Amino acid sequence: MSSEELRPEEFAQAACAAISDALTRQNRHEMAAVLAQAGLCGVMAAEDDGGLGLDLAFALPIAHAAGQLHLPLPLAEQILLAHALPGTPQAAALIAGERLAGIAWQGSVQAGHARLDHGPADWMLVADGDGAVLLDVTAAPCQEQSALDPEHPQLWFTLQDAPVLARLDAAAWAACERRAHLLLAEFANGAAEGALQAAASYMATRVQFGRPLSAKQAVRHLLARMRLLQEVSSAAIRRAMQTDEYGGSRDTRPALAGALGNAAYVIEKAIHLHGGMGFTWELPLHHALRAVRKLDAAFGGLSCATGRAYIQSV
Repeated sequence: MSSEELRPEEFAQAACAAISDALTRQNRHEMAAVLAQAGLCGVMAAEDDGGLGLDLAFALPIAHAAGQLHLPLPLAEQILLAHALPGTPQAAALIAGERLAGIAWQGSVQAGHARLDHGPADWMLVADGDGAVLLDVTAAPCQEQSALDPEHPQLWFTLQDAPVLARLDAAAWAACERRAHLLLAEFANGAAEGALQAAASYMATRVQFGRPLSAKQAVRHLLARMRLLQEVSSAAIRRAMQTDEYGGSRDTRPALAGALGNAAYVIEKAIHLHGGMGFTWELPLHHALRAVRKLDAAFGGLSCATGRAYIQSV
């Protein structure tokens, strides 16, 4: 089947099935093997490396499903790096799920340390001047930062002795950042959709005074606003993928900043509708909120930087 006969939305159901299967496994590498066998890790990677060779539109539903199902692995980054390193042994290992790779959005090689926010990894892409380098951090000293998520903490790595596996030049690193913004925005949007679906189902089945809670006007208005924000994020992501009226690339940072803010609002309101005050232990909503907050911390100051760039452009 050629790529012209495939549709991105068809990947959503397959991704949900594979991720659900992976979540039943005991450790992260078993999870990665299940995702790789389903072709998720190599969806954008070159066919010569064992990937599917599809474009970003086909990876977005996978990132969405990962957020919706609370996958605790950096699948979006795995997809990006398998695509960004064509013709290398590292790409083949990522596609096969033999290694997990993430991207450090805080820290640099020059600083000597970097933080991994979005799941555990064996390899980590770290900024290095204008470009970036892929480092093996399996033996690198690290310190857990558990303030935002005690179960899946952020990790600060010391990089001095970490082996360099591959390099990305400035152009490749910039392209990787753009794609990462959109994939991670879709991950957050998926987390928001999962929370919204849980809240809507709960409101429809919880009965008070002989009527379901979803019959109350205030509840309906809140659910409608939550859906509106979730759809706004989805539209912004799709718009950022298109060229502007002058044929140039759009800035992807507003889509990510908006998706993170909207997702946090939706998940927090879902917890509120369930009667929780910050946590809803019988449901994984607090896991979704932690994942979104960690991404927000990873791109600290994104909203300010986006607003400053807009003002300067005007």
